[in-house]
Amino acid sequence: MATAHEAVLVARPEDIEVLQDMVAALWDAEPGVGGTDRTRFEMALVEIFANVVEHSERAHGGPPVRRVAVTLTVDEEQVQAVLVDDGRPAAVDLSAVTMPDEDATSGRGLALAVAAVDDVDYQRDGDINRWTVTCRRTA
Repeated sequence: MATAHEAVLVARPEDIEVLQDMVAALWDAEPGVGGTDRTRFEMALVEIFANVVEHSERAHGGPPVRRVAVTLTVDEEQVQAVLVDDGRPAAVDLSAVTMPDEDATSGRGLALAVAAVDDVDYQRDGDINRWTVTCRRTA
C-alpha cells in the first residue's frame, strides 16, 4: 500500500523549507526507505522546486502568487513526487541537460536532479506544468 502526502505550496524560496518538512513527514511515515534513496530523492525534489520558483512565471492574469501542488508517494518499489503549477511552459529538454563547466555560476540544479534519481519528467498539460521525480528504491 502506498503512502501519500499532499500539500499546496507557494512558489517562493521560503517554501523550500516547507517542502523539506513535508519530506521529513514522509520519512517518518515510511522509515523503511534507505538513507541513500532519501538523500537522492530529496536533493532532486528540492532542485526541481527551486527551479520552478526561480524560472517559471505566471502564464496568465490572476493573483501574483503562484501555487505548486505537491504530491509525494512511497510504495515498495519507488518514491515519487509530482509538482503541478500554473506557470508558463518550461523551455527545457531534460534529455539534453548536462552539468555546466566548473566556472559556471548557475545551471547545476536540473543536472543534479537528473543525475540523482531514476527519472525526472516534465509535461505541459493544458495550462499547467507537471514535474515528476521518481526514485526507485534500492533498499
